[in-house]
Amino acid sequence: MEKNIEVSLLLDFYGELLKPGVRQTIDLYYNDDLSLAEVADRCGITRQGVRDSVKRGEAQLFDFEKKLGLMRRFREVEDGLNKIVGLADEIAGKSSDKNTAELAAQISALAGGLKE
Repeated sequence: MEKNIEVSLLLDFYGELLKPGVRQTIDLYYNDDLSLAEVADRCGITRQGVRDSVKRGEAQLFDFEKKLGLMRRFREVEDGLNKIVGLADEIAGKSSDKNTAELAAQISALAGGLKE
Protein backbone atom coordinates (compact mmCIF):
# COMPACT_ATOMS: atom_id res chain seq x y z
CA MET A 1 0.00 0.00 0.00
CA GLU A 2 1.22 3.48 -0.78
CA LYS A 3 2.70 5.16 2.28
CA ASN A 4 0.52 8.29 2.02
CA ILE A 5 -2.67 6.23 2.06
CA GLU A 6 -1.39 3.99 4.84
CA VAL A 7 -0.45 6.93 7.08
CA SER A 8 -3.81 8.56 6.40
CA LEU A 9 -5.63 5.35 7.38
CA LEU A 10 -3.47 4.92 10.47
CA LEU A 11 -4.32 8.49 11.43
CA ASP A 12 -8.02 7.56 11.23
CA PHE A 13 -7.46 4.62 13.58
CA TYR A 14 -4.95 6.10 16.03
CA GLY A 15 -5.01 9.87 15.53
CA GLU A 16 -6.63 10.55 18.88
CA LEU A 17 -3.66 8.91 20.60
CA LEU A 18 -1.27 11.52 19.19
CA LYS A 19 -0.62 14.94 20.67
CA PRO A 20 -2.93 17.49 19.02
CA GLY A 21 -0.09 19.36 17.32
CA VAL A 22 1.40 16.21 15.84
CA ARG A 23 -2.04 15.05 14.71
CA GLN A 24 -2.66 18.42 13.05
CA THR A 25 0.65 18.46 11.16
CA ILE A 26 0.12 14.92 9.86
CA ASP A 27 -3.48 15.69 8.90
CA LEU A 28 -2.50 18.82 6.99
CA TYR A 29 0.47 17.15 5.33
CA TYR A 30 -1.18 13.86 4.32
CA ASN A 31 -4.92 14.53 4.14
CA ASP A 32 -4.88 18.14 2.91
CA ASP A 33 -1.78 17.50 0.77
CA LEU A 34 0.00 20.65 1.93
CA SER A 35 3.74 21.11 1.61
CA LEU A 36 5.94 21.30 4.69
CA ALA A 37 6.23 25.06 4.18
CA GLU A 38 2.44 25.47 3.92
CA VAL A 39 1.90 23.42 7.07
CA ALA A 40 4.58 25.50 8.82
CA ASP A 41 2.77 28.71 7.87
CA ARG A 42 -0.57 27.41 9.15
CA CYS A 43 0.84 26.05 12.39
CA GLY A 44 3.24 28.89 13.12
CA ILE A 45 6.32 26.67 13.33
CA THR A 46 9.37 26.15 11.17
CA ARG A 47 9.46 23.85 8.15
CA GLN A 48 11.96 21.68 10.01
CA GLY A 49 9.64 21.58 13.00
CA VAL A 50 6.84 20.32 10.77
CA ARG A 51 9.11 17.68 9.25
CA ASP A 52 10.21 16.49 12.70
CA SER A 53 6.61 16.42 13.92
CA VAL A 54 5.42 14.46 10.88
CA LYS A 55 8.26 11.93 11.14
CA ARG A 56 7.72 11.49 14.87
CA GLY A 57 3.97 11.08 14.35
CA GLU A 58 4.46 8.58 11.53
CA ALA A 59 6.72 6.50 13.76
CA GLN A 60 4.13 6.58 16.54
CA LEU A 61 1.31 5.57 14.18
CA PHE A 62 3.27 2.62 12.81
CA ASP A 63 4.22 1.64 16.35
CA PHE A 64 0.58 1.75 17.47
CA GLU A 65 -0.37 -0.49 14.55
CA LYS A 66 2.47 -2.89 15.31
CA LYS A 67 1.35 -3.19 18.92
CA LEU A 68 -2.44 -3.02 18.54
CA GLY A 69 -3.08 -4.18 14.98
CA LEU A 70 -6.47 -2.47 14.65
CA MET A 71 -6.09 -1.63 10.97
CA ARG A 72 -4.84 -5.14 10.13
CA ARG A 73 -7.77 -6.66 12.02
CA PHE A 74 -10.22 -4.29 10.33
CA ARG A 75 -8.95 -5.42 6.91
CA GLU A 76 -9.20 -9.08 7.91
CA VAL A 77 -12.81 -8.63 9.04
CA GLU A 78 -13.65 -6.69 5.89
CA ASP A 79 -12.10 -9.39 3.68
CA GLY A 80 -13.98 -12.08 5.60
CA LEU A 81 -17.28 -10.25 5.21
CA ASN A 82 -16.66 -9.86 1.48
CA LYS A 83 -16.08 -13.61 1.20
CA ILE A 84 -19.22 -14.36 3.20
CA VAL A 85 -21.29 -12.10 0.93
CA GLY A 86 -19.80 -13.72 -2.17
CA LEU A 87 -20.42 -17.26 -0.95
CA ALA A 88 -23.93 -16.47 0.25
CA ASP A 89 -24.76 -14.89 -3.12
CA GLU A 90 -23.38 -17.96 -4.87
CA ILE A 91 -25.51 -20.27 -2.71
CA ALA A 92 -28.60 -18.13 -3.27
CA GLY A 93 -28.04 -18.19 -7.03
CA LYS A 94 -27.46 -21.95 -7.26
CA SER A 95 -30.01 -23.20 -4.76
CA SER A 96 -33.20 -24.73 -6.06
CA ASP A 97 -34.63 -24.73 -2.53
CA LYS A 98 -36.47 -21.45 -1.92
CA ASN A 99 -35.83 -21.52 1.86
CA THR A 100 -32.08 -22.03 1.39
CA ALA A 101 -31.94 -19.23 -1.17
CA GLU A 102 -33.78 -16.87 1.20
CA LEU A 103 -31.46 -17.73 4.11
CA ALA A 104 -28.41 -17.17 1.90
CA ALA A 105 -29.83 -13.80 0.82
CA GLN A 106 -30.35 -12.86 4.48
CA ILE A 107 -26.77 -13.85 5.31
CA SER A 108 -25.51 -11.78 2.40
CA ALA A 109 -27.56 -8.76 3.52
CA LEU A 110 -26.41 -9.04 7.13
CA ALA A 111 -22.76 -9.41 6.20
CA GLY A 112 -23.06 -6.57 3.70
CA GLY A 113 -24.62 -4.36 6.36
CA LEU A 114 -21.71 -5.02 8.72
CA LYS A 115 -19.26 -3.72 6.11
CA GLU A 116 -20.87 -0.29 6.08
